[in-house]
Amino acid sequence: MAATQRMTVAQALIHFLANQYTVDGDHRERTIPGVFGIFGHGNVAGIGQALKQVNVDSPALMPYYQARNEQAMVHQSVGYARMHRRLATFASTASVGPGATNMLTGAALATTNRLPALLLPSDTFATRVADPVLQQLEQPHDIGLTVNDAFRPLSKFFDRVQRPEQLYSIALGAMRVLLDPADTGAVTIALPEDVQAETLDVPTAFLEEREWYLRRPLPERLPLARAIEALRDARRPLIVAGGGVLYSGAETVLQAFAEKTGIPVATTQAGGGALAWDHPQYLGGIGATGTTAANRLAAEADLIIGIGTRYSDFTTASRTVFQNAGVRFVNINVAPFDAYKHGTQLPVVADAREALDELLAHTDGVAVTADYARLITREKAEWDAAVDAAFAPSGLDRPGQPEIIGAVQAASDPTDVIVQAAGSLPGDLHKLWRVRDPLGYHVEYAFSCMGYEIAGGLGVKRGALADGSDRDVIVMVGDGSYLMLNSELVTAVAEGIKIIVVLIQNHGYASIGHLSETVGSERFGTLYRHYDPQAQNFQNDLPLPVDLAMNARSYGIDVIEVEPGAGAIDDLGRAIRTAKASTRSTFIHINSDPRIYGPDGGGWWDVPVAEVSTLPSTRAARAEYETLRAAQRPLLGEEHAQ
Repeated sequence: MAATQRMTVAQALIHFLANQYTVDGDHRERTIPGVFGIFGHGNVAGIGQALKQVNVDSPALMPYYQARNEQAMVHQSVGYARMHRRLATFASTASVGPGATNMLTGAALATTNRLPALLLPSDTFATRVADPVLQQLEQPHDIGLTVNDAFRPLSKFFDRVQRPEQLYSIALGAMRVLLDPADTGAVTIALPEDVQAETLDVPTAFLEEREWYLRRPLPERLPLARAIEALRDARRPLIVAGGGVLYSGAETVLQAFAEKTGIPVATTQAGGGALAWDHPQYLGGIGATGTTAANRLAAEADLIIGIGTRYSDFTTASRTVFQNAGVRFVNINVAPFDAYKHGTQLPVVADAREALDELLAHTDGVAVTADYARLITREKAEWDAAVDAAFAPSGLDRPGQPEIIGAVQAASDPTDVIVQAAGSLPGDLHKLWRVRDPLGYHVEYAFSCMGYEIAGGLGVKRGALADGSDRDVIVMVGDGSYLMLNSELVTAVAEGIKIIVVLIQNHGYASIGHLSETVGSERFGTLYRHYDPQAQNFQNDLPLPVDLAMNARSYGIDVIEVEPGAGAIDDLGRAIRTAKASTRSTFIHINSDPRIYGPDGGGWWDVPVAEVSTLPSTRAARAEYETLRAAQRPLLGEEHAQ
């Protein structure tokens, strides 16, 4: 008879998670190194009790970490997962009702970014013995519906443990999806609060160490051959490197392939770091927030080699960046869903590193022409000069965001990690930040979630520390995003985790303010101003007396305020260096002029403008929109065959 151990469902789940390991070649690490948790009546007697018991009996088995916001727990998990190239992530436990639903935004973010996060939301009584329980959602048309069902469309895996015996298959199924390179994202196991505390005889085999070997699919012979043939026929090829390059650890072979063939490389937001900024073949970001170098070459490219990219609208500049009538797409992706995008007839469903290894071995003699090589060099030099000019201090009392980025860049080390997610900063960073390390650029731009930055930065720092790295994590955030979610500064203080937060005070929403102008809405609702009761709007010139430096200081974090003035940029540089020399977290506050923009990279983003309006600004914006929209193409990958 198989050996068993009497445990609660929650105890069994915690012990199971503590013994899961990811294996990638010679590398082996714990898949779930810890649990974030905020407790309520739904989980305090289940997962909470199990974590307490482990903490007493064997503290290292499954460490528990506090958080201040359930959404932020998931953001930390995602930040950690990206730093570990999707090999590990945290679990997050929340109570019934509002605690669970607070994680919904985090779930959507994880799934959209294709990054693993394990969610353990508590659920209402499976027995319905106490019905309705506190915080229970009741729907007359479906009594069994709970708030946790909202996780279904946001998760790559969802199940509910209705009976203790279901735990085994659910836990194993969750782990399979969590570590699937094609299907990973939010993985949700809903745990009714009564079932968490129920007991079962758990087989010892379920609790023993289990290794999950990462799948690295090899490219099939015929698709690879067609891709190689397309490469040999191309005259102006361009590589678009996405996050899949980094998740598969393919940056070294990508560099070798680019150097062998001379093919230039542009990166998506998730692909930042796939090639160092000063590499001769690197053109910078592509698309709506891309560089002139990348976008000009993309417009004329006859072959796009997309590696690990999902081709978001920002990457394709809303399908305007690829203008060559005969452009073809070789899409290398571990996920068939992405490999077949743009109607390509040249999909390569494979791990990025494995596919690049094969291309490197089978493309002898493939090289760009001398004219194309000179064009690459010229466009890169022109853009690098534009960045240098954007970084140059202006001497203004309130500097623009580009020179603020330049000051942070100059004071940072090559291995430091820049963290961002929303507002105007992602666009400027994509164009301007000079990435020097494969893991040095962390911009969450698939979901672009306001409030991600500080929590995500903590996750990034945890990931670095777990790898034995003391690299600094620099979180850049605007005041709008900071106000959305800043409570995890308390977590940094409580655990002594060092991050550097650079808050750019715009007194409103800089990005949407600019976008509002381009669509003819005149920055309506984007300024932080006193309410004007007569005009019934917030469009006046009276900024709010909000002191965000004082707010941060109240959390117990070190604060440096950069005063407005001609020397603000120099002061910012000194502040960054002071923060880097410290062992504590530091919050740096600087005022900026949100109307000073970075250099134009020639990209476009499709945001529809009202077809009719009484506003002259909207009518003018509509006319320009129709002109720009005319450049959109279906990108069906068929033109070359006609």
